[in-house]
Amino acid sequence: MDPAVNPTVHLQNMPPGVHPEPDETFEQLRRSLSRVASRGSKRADAGNDELETGQQPPLDTYTVSDDAFPEGGLRAWLVVASAFCMAFASFGFMVSIGTLQDYWHTHQLSHLSSRDVGWIPSVFTYLSLALGLWVGPLFDRYGPRWIALVGSAGYLAMVFLLAECTQFWHFLLCCGFLGGVSAAALTTTPLAVVAHWFERRRGFAQGVVMIGSSFGGLTLPLILQATLPRYGYAWSIRILGFIFAGCLVVSNILMKARIPPLRSRQRRRSASQVQGEEKKEQGHPPIVSLAIFGDLRFSLLTVSVFGFEVVLFSTLGILPTYATLVNPSYPIETTGFYLIAILNGASCLGRLGPGWLADKAGRFNMLLLMTIFTLVWMLALWLPLGQRSLGALYAFAALFGFGTGGWMALTPACVGQLCRADEFGRYYGTMYFVASLATLVCIPVSGELVESVGPTAYVVFLCAVLALSLLSFIFSRWACLGKRWTIVAKV
Repeated sequence: MDPAVNPTVHLQNMPPGVHPEPDETFEQLRRSLSRVASRGSKRADAGNDELETGQQPPLDTYTVSDDAFPEGGLRAWLVVASAFCMAFASFGFMVSIGTLQDYWHTHQLSHLSSRDVGWIPSVFTYLSLALGLWVGPLFDRYGPRWIALVGSAGYLAMVFLLAECTQFWHFLLCCGFLGGVSAAALTTTPLAVVAHWFERRRGFAQGVVMIGSSFGGLTLPLILQATLPRYGYAWSIRILGFIFAGCLVVSNILMKARIPPLRSRQRRRSASQVQGEEKKEQGHPPIVSLAIFGDLRFSLLTVSVFGFEVVLFSTLGILPTYATLVNPSYPIETTGFYLIAILNGASCLGRLGPGWLADKAGRFNMLLLMTIFTLVWMLALWLPLGQRSLGALYAFAALFGFGTGGWMALTPACVGQLCRADEFGRYYGTMYFVASLATLVCIPVSGELVESVGPTAYVVFLCAVLALSLLSFIFSRWACLGKRWTIVAKV
């Protein structure tokens, strides 16, 4: 037995004729008993959590001492406000870029097909999400300050340069590549920093952050619709740039991480190691680690989110085209615009209400319900009535926006349930590196697929993709419950 654990063995193994002083013996006993009690407490806590959730605790959950989450307070809500502003500028532009895509196709790039023009927002969206694979671990290692600052500077440069673009390669380099790389820092960082301040109420807090995305998707097209005819393209984009500058300045001032960066914690642990304790290997975890896919819960959730992205961005891309193809009586000038505006407006409610309920009923449970909710309305409204009734199509857009808004708010909360708060960036970025592959293909080709296979067949395809994603998500929840089919459980 380890003498550090059993002081009797330690005393028995002392050389003959050597007798410790009474005070020294008492101190050895006290230290040993304290160490044993500490180990037993950690094991008991881990065992209790395992019994309550039916699953193994996340890696090293009980070795981090920074997980006493405030769950509110002025400082925490100021961080949420900063993340909201950053999501407005990044995600908001991402979900409303279809308005600019349509303008480019009818003005500067009128000589190109809609598929060719679609590659610009496709590359922008793909890089914004995929590069989270590197941004997330960098956030965990160094914190948000410099990542947000550099990303904001690059993003603002992209917007003001976009006002001067006239040719396809201008738009692709400026919006697609520069914008995508810069936006990657502004899409991962706000969700990751909020995870430092909330655990029990994380679903609600991240839902508030993602309202910034929907609010941007609702207001930015309205701004462009009002400014493009009056001020022209260049000054309309500059107006967006000034709005984004105000948001990002506020965001950078208010944003603050609570858990110290990984490098600071490692230096602190190294300095506080006491003599006689076994030293653990220090060093940084790799920036890109595929080992996290060894967690079945995370792998199945990633497959589900990939399918969610296929359905979401395909629908955003084809709704205006779908409306003009299926029924010539629909007003071409306004139907597509109103469909996207209604979808993004309803998405605001979908990001807030389900996030609040998820903290009470379970994040996986609520995301499961929102996925079923969306699939039901796709089958009940869009598939049978979308071609015959404009009112039904508007109703579907609102219900679809509400359901997918819940997806966007709850997915980060579910990811945070599978890892420590100081690992959130790495897990979230890795997941969306895989999921972003869907956006690279869906945005430019969705319109042409509707024309080639027909609107009905394409809607059936999207329903099938969502059904498969739902099945994968059910198995992810099953893995979270210790591979047990438990219906009533908060997870």
